Amino acid sequence: MRVTIAVDAMGGDHGPPVTVASSLRFLEETPDASIVLVGREDEVRKALRSASSPAVDRVTVQPATEIVAMNEPPADALRRKKDSSMRVAVNLVKSGQAQACVSAGNTGALMAISRFVLKTLPGIDRPAIASQLPTRKGVTTALDLGANVNCTPEQLLQFAVMGSALAAAVDGIERPSIGLLNIGEEDIKGNEVVKQTAELLKTSGLNFYGNIEGTDIYKGTTDVVVCDGFVGNVALKTSEGLAMMLADFLREEFTRSLLRKILALFSLPILRAFKRRVDPRRYNGATLIGLKGIVVKSHGGADKLAFRYALKKAYVEVTQRIPERIEQRIASMPMAAPAAAANPRAGAVDAEAH
Repeated sequence: MRVTIAVDAMGGDHGPPVTVASSLRFLEETPDASIVLVGREDEVRKALRSASSPAVDRVTVQPATEIVAMNEPPADALRRKKDSSMRVAVNLVKSGQAQACVSAGNTGALMAISRFVLKTLPGIDRPAIASQLPTRKGVTTALDLGANVNCTPEQLLQFAVMGSALAAAVDGIERPSIGLLNIGEEDIKGNEVVKQTAELLKTSGLNFYGNIEGTDIYKGTTDVVVCDGFVGNVALKTSEGLAMMLADFLREEFTRSLLRKILALFSLPILRAFKRRVDPRRYNGATLIGLKGIVVKSHGGADKLAFRYALKKAYVEVTQRIPERIEQRIASMPMAAPAAAANPRAGAVDAEAH
């Protein structure tokens, strides 16, 4: 089966110079895929001409006249920019011309547009932002990372179902373990929403490990970490800040003197291996999970390597039929009645997750 991915070529901090080059490199590595580049035609074709690739015959260009700015309010992007590269790319998924959409653009706008155009799966109140994080044991899937600030216990249960289905399909785990992020492992810890969520998870039929703390995320205690978008986004941004600080500390210590610079040369293989293990570019790409279609959000500042990983993530989710798996999992379990949000826009934040 040929997998077609619609790419918002204008999204992110860099636009076509990164999105087009990354798409061509991805196609060179993935012979059964094709790309639809969506954006201002002259800019996209200029980037195509400057990037020589044998895979160019599997690329088509879909013109779009508008661009969603990174700081643009999601409601404005949804209502006023119906010919934006982001909106057109999502529309291609809706029409079936593409099986997935990848964008490095405004996260809040991408969520609002995707939810409006694609709608949520049956039994899902709100889509969530899910992504893989590196751990001592491999990776863990965490959600929500910023789409929903306030959640009900039923919605957190839905996140657990979606995260379990995603981890099972992508990581090949038969029964992924679910951890509920809390301020302590004990049942008495946490607010009422977390306590009620734990009770729902205990009777859900999922492989519920129990409450976990922030330190458990990178220990790899569970395969899936569930929390609301406020907590998840704070945890994610704190982790990113810590990683950058440690990298700066290492650089400073190895360049403090001539002797240390010489020692750094001998340590270079170890430093490179360490950098590869924690390189955030290799984990780029957050799934807007719970939609009737596959949408992957790349980090706005992604370079060519990072954007290629987001494309790979979209490809895997298409081949593993993630929305269908989630729908089947939801339908087969005793779920509590969905608590529909009073305001569909409430709780959205621009997480810029990956």
